[in-house]
Amino acid sequence: MSYENFLMKKTQLSDNGGFPPISMPSFLFDFQNHLVEWAIKKGRAAIFADCGLGKTPMQLVWADNVVRKTNKPVLILTPIAVGHQTKREGEKFGIECSRSVDGKIAGKITITNYEKLHLFNPNDFTGVVCDESSILKNFDGKRKKMITEFMRTRPYRLLCTATAAPNDYIELGTSSEALGELGFMDMLGRFFKNDQQTTDYKRRWAVAGGGVPKWRFKKHAEIPFWRWVGSWGRALRKPSDLGFDDDGFILPALTENEIIVKNEKQLPEELFVRPAISLAEQRKERRLTIEDRCKKIAELTDKDESAIIWCHLNAEGDLLEKMIPDSVQVSGSDSDEKKEESLLGFTDGQIRILITKPKIGGFGMNWQHCAHVAIFPSHSYEQYYQCIRRCWRFGQVNPVNVDIVISEGEVRVMKNLKRKANSADKMFSSLIKEMYDSLVIKRENHFTVKEKIPSWL
Repeated sequence: MSYENFLMKKTQLSDNGGFPPISMPSFLFDFQNHLVEWAIKKGRAAIFADCGLGKTPMQLVWADNVVRKTNKPVLILTPIAVGHQTKREGEKFGIECSRSVDGKIAGKITITNYEKLHLFNPNDFTGVVCDESSILKNFDGKRKKMITEFMRTRPYRLLCTATAAPNDYIELGTSSEALGELGFMDMLGRFFKNDQQTTDYKRRWAVAGGGVPKWRFKKHAEIPFWRWVGSWGRALRKPSDLGFDDDGFILPALTENEIIVKNEKQLPEELFVRPAISLAEQRKERRLTIEDRCKKIAELTDKDESAIIWCHLNAEGDLLEKMIPDSVQVSGSDSDEKKEESLLGFTDGQIRILITKPKIGGFGMNWQHCAHVAIFPSHSYEQYYQCIRRCWRFGQVNPVNVDIVISEGEVRVMKNLKRKANSADKMFSSLIKEMYDSLVIKRENHFTVKEKIPSWL
């Protein structure tokens, strides 16, 4: 390989490459119309819109405009089972799209799962949409690199996600890199100071267990940072964040019930039962209390209503499935086809109670028909947020009840989640404020002081 070809392989497209919208359908709400028009003109952009604000119709309209402009296909990447949901939305809104899992182009707008991307050729597509793009950071390095490489030279790119995790700057760097902006290492170097002098970004950003980030804003860089994010991304949790009316987008009541299960079993190396403090002790206690916690979940869901149960251990899912006769578990060992069948069965109301893990069904699914969530929480605020927002989202008409079942030793988990929730709310508010306020440069020409001319002139 010549050095010139090596450089070309590393080069990103440098211009925005957008165009004026060709077709803006009437079914879009005013704020959706605003976001789609901006993303089309931008060419490569990110929309960080909360759950239920209509990211699917927005990305379909965006893709349809790119197809109309270039007469070339666009690929939409989704989590498992969300592809079926996207196709249904396309049929609902009259936008033709088809699914493919074998690497073949299925139409002008082709939909596939992230897991099938390796079968496709990027040169077959002029544009790429990453639905639920926040999961990019959850993929291993090889998968994330493949997605970024696939998108690198595509003229049109769109990222859509509900949780941009504004207090997770690595995620914003991952999104930026996928769009051809700064990579996360370059982003950190420009806007942040590394107090620990380490290049291991996973250790730098050790917040899962309640640690303190090792990077902080440079004194002058916070407003420039949000201004930079605002140059390629738009964030909102409700239409009024963009200056539009919130009518029709007000969520019903949410009730979160913390239910503590007492640990009656002592650890083998202990003389008596004591609270779990470290992460290792919390994991041990979680395993010791599996039966009691699962019994409590089974009691709480013993009603004639739909419910979604979120667990983290295979043993939890297996035991819950035995305790709840009319439940269906979606596990990691299931084939992609079986996972899709079960997730869609719950969506269509054919399954009353679904048991699964956040990393399997926690992204992208619309389950407004269900108003009861039962969960074993972890330290991941994003997982907790996404699990609840599968049901508590715009379009839900009933109050949503969330049962959070923990052992005595996991009280610290809830404290950590609450801390992260408060931090995320604060940071998202700052993101929205700085992103939009900083883009408006106020110039006032009120000259009230008469200029003094030097005597020597």
